Amino acid sequence: MDKNADVMYRLLVQSVIDYAIYMLKPDGTVANWNAGAQRAKGYTPDEIVGKHFSLFYSENDRLNGVPQRGLDTAARTGSFETEGWRYRKDGSAFWAHVVIDAIRGPHGELIGFAKITRDCTEQQAQQRKE
Repeated sequence: MDKNADVMYRLLVQSVIDYAIYMLKPDGTVANWNAGAQRAKGYTPDEIVGKHFSLFYSENDRLNGVPQRGLDTAARTGSFETEGWRYRKDGSAFWAHVVIDAIRGPHGELIGFAKITRDCTEQQAQQRKE
């Protein structure tokens, strides 16, 4: 990718506000953070980069290994997709659609994960009414 295309791509990802788009290191720590992630989850990049992404899950989910199972599945199959409750910095819950994609280096080594989360709370509420 040329330098201009790389800059354009970074600007695109950073400008998206309806989706939380960020990278995780192989151990699940947050490597970067876009504006949509800050809007959805309430953390600034300085507050969350370097912290483990399991912070977004309930204590029960963490105790039951839910975050790690998502990473393990993505590492094994290339991708993991689910819906469920996630938590913001202020403790409030939202219904999330989550996709985790394994990112591999040129020799197939796992270098991290791309994680995309969308707040689907309104859609979930509508489905419950129907």
